[in-house]
Amino acid sequence: MAKEGRHKDKHKNQFKDRKIKQIFSEQLSLVKPGKDEHATLKEMADKLKGVIGMCAKNLKIKADCFVGGSLAKGTIIKKDIYDLDIFVRFEKNQKEKKGKKQEEDISKLLERILKAARLKYEKIHGSRDYFIIQDGKGKEKKTKNKIFFEIVPVLKIRTPKEAENTTDLSFFHISYIMKETKRNPKLADEIMLAKAFCHAQGCYGAESYIKGFSGYALELLVCNYRGFLNFIRHAAYSEGKIIIDKEKLYKNRQDILINLNEAKLQSPVVLVDPTFRERNALASLSAETFEKFKKSCADFLRNPSKKFFEKQETGINSLKKEAKRKKAQLIMLSCSTGRQAGDIAGSKLLKFFYFISSQIERYFDVSSRKFVYSQEKTARLYFVLKRKKQRILSGPPLNLHDNVKGFKKEHKNCFARNGRIYAKEKLDINFNQFFKNFKKQNAQRINDMGITKCFGL
Repeated sequence: MAKEGRHKDKHKNQFKDRKIKQIFSEQLSLVKPGKDEHATLKEMADKLKGVIGMCAKNLKIKADCFVGGSLAKGTIIKKDIYDLDIFVRFEKNQKEKKGKKQEEDISKLLERILKAARLKYEKIHGSRDYFIIQDGKGKEKKTKNKIFFEIVPVLKIRTPKEAENTTDLSFFHISYIMKETKRNPKLADEIMLAKAFCHAQGCYGAESYIKGFSGYALELLVCNYRGFLNFIRHAAYSEGKIIIDKEKLYKNRQDILINLNEAKLQSPVVLVDPTFRERNALASLSAETFEKFKKSCADFLRNPSKKFFEKQETGINSLKKEAKRKKAQLIMLSCSTGRQAGDIAGSKLLKFFYFISSQIERYFDVSSRKFVYSQEKTARLYFVLKRKKQRILSGPPLNLHDNVKGFKKEHKNCFARNGRIYAKEKLDINFNQFFKNFKKQNAQRINDMGITKCFGL
């Protein structure tokens, strides 16, 4: 009987493995750009790179350009909107012609080049300003997708230790991944699958409103585990903090924990950057996002399906079903910010989401909540909730007699527990009343968060 059971399990696993292989093959054909499309993207990037390089030369600014990101590494996946990276590397200590002693900000140098090239751009503020150039749909192009070029200024450095900004390491990152994929060409396809999976599961992006996997981190992880399937198998059933040092830049696990900066050890996965041992390539990954990713991996391995590669825009239908099943209310809010679209706007909107969530929980039992950022300046907030009949208010410790006396005057139904006074307060407020009061009482704080509008849908 035991032998028969083992035979059935083996047959079941073989069937599941074949199904996974088939799903991977189908998904790769959907997310991998064709040769013509890839060539077109490369041609467009090279053309713009050439224009920028020529203008820099004419202005006698010491700089060279290179195409970066997943396009250069051969790990780019199909998108409705392509974000292509062009890095402009500047020599250190460049001075103005007038003989100013200080080094000019390389973002300003790059802006001078773009102006001289008569290129229309949008400046994006950050730790170092960079620029976006949009190349919309055109008849002469072989791709119907919108294309945005991110033009990023970086310093030309010899070693990673000289980096003044994370983007200065980009040249080393590209070189490392290209070396890995040259050694094992199949890894490029495996990386594309990892990106498609994480994108669909809402775990792709190191931005503060996502706190997920950057493209480079996923490339490193797939290279480390020598494939996407091995990667998700390890992730799905992992326990405790994961520490990865592919190039053995440290002696052992303990050596990493001792030598890496404490702030870089807070993430659930410590991924030592093989190009720079002092950097955790997954420092921005949150425990919440990683747990969501682990669950997605485990669910896929348990029941393989192509749906795990399909983006679920809001999950609104499942929230509606949950609200109906629990006889609860589905609340949908839209909020906007005047801050710069991208990481800044997303962070402000997420901060507001956490704030209003904490206030809602004072009056309602919340079974589900969801934050959906539009990538522009708006977000939608979803809550499945039920009105509380009462709430417990925490008062002062019992040994603070005057404070306890004042608390009892303010609240009727008081009781003591574990050395502290508490009060039961009946609640009779619907969400519309709460929301109106919330906006009125917190108007200044909402404004300070950069929120310009918030209304129910």
